[in-house]
Amino acid sequence: MLSFLPAPVIGVLSSILLGLNTLFWCLLLYIPAIFKLIIPHQGFRVLCTKAIIWISESWVACNTGWMKLTHGTKWTVHGAEKLERESWYLVLSNHQSWVDIFAMQRVFNRRAPFLKFFLKQQLIWVPVIGLAWWGLDFPFMKRYTREYLIKHPEKRGEDLKATRQACEKFRHTPVSIMNFVEGTRFTQAKHDQQKSKYTHLLTPKAGGVAFVLDAMGDAIETLVDVTIAYPGGAPTFWDFMCGRVSEVKMEIDTFDIPEHLKGRDYATDAEHRRNVKNWLAELWRAKDERLSRMLEGS
Repeated sequence: MLSFLPAPVIGVLSSILLGLNTLFWCLLLYIPAIFKLIIPHQGFRVLCTKAIIWISESWVACNTGWMKLTHGTKWTVHGAEKLERESWYLVLSNHQSWVDIFAMQRVFNRRAPFLKFFLKQQLIWVPVIGLAWWGLDFPFMKRYTREYLIKHPEKRGEDLKATRQACEKFRHTPVSIMNFVEGTRFTQAKHDQQKSKYTHLLTPKAGGVAFVLDAMGDAIETLVDVTIAYPGGAPTFWDFMCGRVSEVKMEIDTFDIPEHLKGRDYATDAEHRRNVKNWLAELWRAKDERLSRMLEGS
């Protein structure tokens, strides 16, 4: 509706709307989050979590609203009808831009459980947003470096144990655990440095996926494979705010996660490491072909 305005004006207006929307819903979210923190009753905490998720989904819905108001982006999405709200998902996607997160939130919102990420344990202390992450039950994982474990071998396995405990709450509410397995945003320079065998993708890192499957394999049965393409080139966040993204394409597929990949120790089981890497490599080979088709069809 307002996409006729100059791009810098749209960028400023979008930034203001995003800021006001975030401030409003974040302040509202603190109410059930604080009650959840001070009243350690499981049933009550589940109710608070559901209220927090509703607030977070409303935040995403309002973001979608100002995007429609200020941007003229064409959205081409296939496969969203496969998503279900009452499911437990592992979500994997290629990663090109910070815009990926906004795009996935827009498409997944109220079609699937709210997207959640594994975070480092130290991030719980981030002012303001740390409490929001905790209230949303984002899993905080405690990871030890290899050097630390060499000095303290008695700590081996405690990171996975702590993460399993943190994930117990997911048995009470459906969840979509999100993982960008490339570990960083795609650039041609990173692609060349890695000598990646894929045309449009970086080499996937299996450790994060294996960690989720080790910790939550008995709860998560379905993989949601997301492929995002920007026919006009991967945008910066400011490009997105200014409405300079002409088109976003997204394809969504769902698969059953093989049982033999669940509940095994990636760190010590060489056969398991090989199986997870081979499974992920095949997914990435198919995704690379899909990306070529999506970009060629633009």
